[in-house]
Amino acid sequence: MVQHPFVALDSRVPSEGWTEPHGRGIIGWQTLVSGDQTPSDGLTAGIATVEPGGFLALHRHAPAELYFVTEGVAVVTLAGVDHVVGAGGTVFIPSMCEHGMRNDGYEPCRFYYVFPTRSFGDVDYLFSDVAGSQAVPTPT
Repeated sequence: MVQHPFVALDSRVPSEGWTEPHGRGIIGWQTLVSGDQTPSDGLTAGIATVEPGGFLALHRHAPAELYFVTEGVAVVTLAGVDHVVGAGGTVFIPSMCEHGMRNDGYEPCRFYYVFPTRSFGDVDYLFSDVAGSQAVPTPT
């Protein structure tokens, strides 16, 4: 793949997400950097939003991940321990570490996420409490 510098604007990227209150969660995201959509390779990144009452169910995946909270506050669960993380907080999630997030507040929580993968589709989510859960391919 030939890589080129570029600027991605969230206002120009379509939103995706899950609305599964008894499943993967209630969360939206915009993938800004992904080798299958942009002239890039080796990193995947985007912005996710968890509205009040929303959540990302407990899960794990092979690639490590970073969260950088840009707005709001959320409770991030890492290996069974809850951490309250607000704007300016960075979360490192090692490979196969069970994690999830919920917004118990009154304002949306937005966070930037980064994976060391070529594309978002390379991340297989393994949800902990979803009946019959196996690898769930990430929507692309």
